[in-house]
Amino acid sequence: MYAKVGDRLVVHSQHLDGPVRDGEILEVEHADGSPPYLVRWADTGHESLVFPGPDATVEHFETT
Repeated sequence: MYAKVGDRLVVHSQHLDGPVRDGEILEVEHADGSPPYLVRWADTGHESLVFPGPDATVEHFETT
């Protein structure tokens, strides 16, 4: 998994029809884009350092 600042981290529920959490990646600690990431969660606005698990995906956004 790799990400850059501005990408979106999406954490899927492990339960059918469970909630999905998403947030903006504010900081990437490693030059190769590997975790951990500083994320601002969309539902609470809280910022936390995240080591994503297998239930997480990164949505990349291209800037033009």
